Amino acid sequence: MTAVDARPQTTAELRFPRGFRWGTATAAYQIEGAAAEDGRTPSIWDTFSRAPGRVRNGDTGDIAADHYHRMDEDIALLKELGVTDYRFSVAWPRVQPTGRGPAVQRGLDFYRRLVDALLAAGIRPVATLYHWDLPQELEDAGGWPQRDTAARFAEYARIVAEALGDRVATWTTLNEPWCAAFLGYASGVHAPGRTDPVAALRAAHHFNLAHGLATRALRDALPRKSEISLTLNLHAVRPLTDSAADLDAVRRIDAVGNRIFLDPVFHGRLPADLVEDTAALTDWSFVRDGDLATASAPIDSLGINYYSPTVVAAGSGDTPSPWPGAEEHVRFVPAPGPRTAMDWPVDADGLYELLTRLRDELPATPLMVTENGAAYDDYADPSGAVHDPERVAYLRAHLHAVHRAIADGAKVRGYFLWSLLDNFEWAYGYSKRFGIVHVDFATQRRTVKDSARWYARVIGRGALD
Repeated sequence: MTAVDARPQTTAELRFPRGFRWGTATAAYQIEGAAAEDGRTPSIWDTFSRAPGRVRNGDTGDIAADHYHRMDEDIALLKELGVTDYRFSVAWPRVQPTGRGPAVQRGLDFYRRLVDALLAAGIRPVATLYHWDLPQELEDAGGWPQRDTAARFAEYARIVAEALGDRVATWTTLNEPWCAAFLGYASGVHAPGRTDPVAALRAAHHFNLAHGLATRALRDALPRKSEISLTLNLHAVRPLTDSAADLDAVRRIDAVGNRIFLDPVFHGRLPADLVEDTAALTDWSFVRDGDLATASAPIDSLGINYYSPTVVAAGSGDTPSPWPGAEEHVRFVPAPGPRTAMDWPVDADGLYELLTRLRDELPATPLMVTENGAAYDDYADPSGAVHDPERVAYLRAHLHAVHRAIADGAKVRGYFLWSLLDNFEWAYGYSKRFGIVHVDFATQRRTVKDSARWYARVIGRGALD
């Protein structure tokens, strides 16, 4: 069946399918604060942010955007926006502080109140079980490079599903396991800050195993109609030239950046070229019989997080590197064009490329854009307004790309803007602002930016204005 061409001559005609899910996304450690309240114990990010020199300005998530105490205000903002869905993450150390044993009910109660308030506001809750905040006790026992962490994650998933499954219909097991594995255990720029490429490869495998084990646990605990997904930050990788060497650089990054998760989860196999590329590091004997079958437990959709493309060429890169098996063969080249405050290139075509690639490779799998957004140097002007035309332009371009991908047959079911609030931006602390709502971190005052008003109009019309 040929897809209907939905690419019109005027933006007024750029309508999205009926039932398209419009949302925003956040993460627990980035917004909640209340880091030592109601039984919560430290995560790896609490520990990492307290280590000198790890996070800009010595910032921590102790208070963040104080969402733990301002939840009602933030849900009112979501309702004002008109979103149909809200993607949040559950903090593992708030629910199961040591990563083992029974839940702390006070921690679960926060998420019960959050879900109930969302439903009362007419907003569908979308729960992510892991957005990088591993309980520190599990890291002390070896963290994600240890197989037992995957089993502990499945136990935690069951606890949360049994508490919220009657009210939450959409579940994501993991958010961006590539970042958690390779920025956390290979390059060390994210928590827990280790620089061991073999540990990173082990962690990546155990993330796949944890996803599969958690998917099974969720299927057992949730109503049959529930939707289970995984969110990956897939890399839109391009060669600097069409030379064989540059194309091989693309292959290497695609293997350790994309197919290391896609192949086990959707095909029950390891990429053969990845195994060959990393043979000098490991024989992959930590992959046991049955692991890949577990990792490929069927899911209902795939979430895609996208911010910018990656351009590579033959050469060698910096160490420690988050690219085991590729760092001696690949160099990264700055992409042309405008850049965000993160110094990331603005290129919406990369999102279109990813969505149409997945259309072709996983034709039966519905897709969700689960994160997309941009940081800019936002500030409140003397009148108190926050004007952010660069973000509006970024969002418009990327929604055009989503619409074009849908018109060309990609099964994209929704779009979640990152992020609702300015927040703790990991190793950048509070220096980078991704929110469509400005947060004055000294007072916690929220100010709706122009981009939020623009997004609300898009949602209200179901079309780009």
